[in-house]
Amino acid sequence: MPLLIERHTEPRDVVCGGFLAADAIATLARIGIDIFALGAHPIGRTRLVAGRRRAEAELPFAAAGLSRNRLDASLLGQAISRGVAVERGVAIRRIDPAARCVDLADGTRIAGEALFLATGKHDLRGASRPAPLDADPALGLRVRLRPSPALAAALTGTIELHLFRRGYAGLLLQEDGGVNLCLSVAQSRLKAAGGQPDRLIALLTEEAPLLAERFGAAAEVGGWSSIARIPYGWRSTQAAPGLFRLGDQAAVIASLAGDGIAIGLASAVRAAHSFLRDGPEAAASFQAEVAGHTRRPVALASLLRHWGETPWIAGPLIGLLERVPALLRQAAAMTRIGAG
Repeated sequence: MPLLIERHTEPRDVVCGGFLAADAIATLARIGIDIFALGAHPIGRTRLVAGRRRAEAELPFAAAGLSRNRLDASLLGQAISRGVAVERGVAIRRIDPAARCVDLADGTRIAGEALFLATGKHDLRGASRPAPLDADPALGLRVRLRPSPALAAALTGTIELHLFRRGYAGLLLQEDGGVNLCLSVAQSRLKAAGGQPDRLIALLTEEAPLLAERFGAAAEVGGWSSIARIPYGWRSTQAAPGLFRLGDQAAVIASLAGDGIAIGLASAVRAAHSFLRDGPEAAASFQAEVAGHTRRPVALASLLRHWGETPWIAGPLIGLLERVPALLRQAAAMTRIGAG
């Protein structure tokens, strides 16, 4: 029987944009989850903003905003309904890939036929990703906003991306009517703001005036959550026998692409099929396949991230996209991983 070990006792929101494109929606539908039945907010348009320049276009696919709280609860429910044993509130301190064992915080050791590592951007002792980091690494910040009527109207049906020096931010509406605001920003920029995300946004007023305006229009601002040292662009090309890396453990796509959840879902489906067909020894071929499948969208997203975080490129780029919105639709299409 599969055993799923979850460190949190209840589903909760994490640092995630909450954006689901058609590939993620299709994979979820295959496993019996209708995101619109969960209340997901439909998104059909993208708006890209750099300084005072804006470009908008219809998305070339269906998309939606859904909180990770709601999505993760549904995924866990599906797993339980299909006979998966779930241990909640259990922390793993270390894994031993060679022995295919996990060591829990209470000293218990659990062995299995194979390990499926789905810890997101967090590494575990014994299986850290050998990913090189920038001298000034990116970190992720997330907060939930209760929008004013004007802010909710501005974001209805839209994913909005704001570009600025060494970072970017995304806003969208989710199923509960709240706004999910996520930022990817260089560590030095937050440090210059005294480690305070609210102050960081205030300092971005000249670079990203609409972002500051959106933030100021919130009727209520929740608590911030963060994650440090994000290795954007990294892909796992090798794996120990019996160790299947999923999601961000397999490939870390720049979050402005909005396909991180799709990678998590697609890699999990592919890993399950590989294991059921060829057993734990399939881990190496599985990892190579995922690395090859994600190569182009991850590389393109990294290039777009670099352009977006470089003001002298971002401004003219937005001008071009404003005149030729088909290019924006093409970029959105080319950064999809595809359904699992």
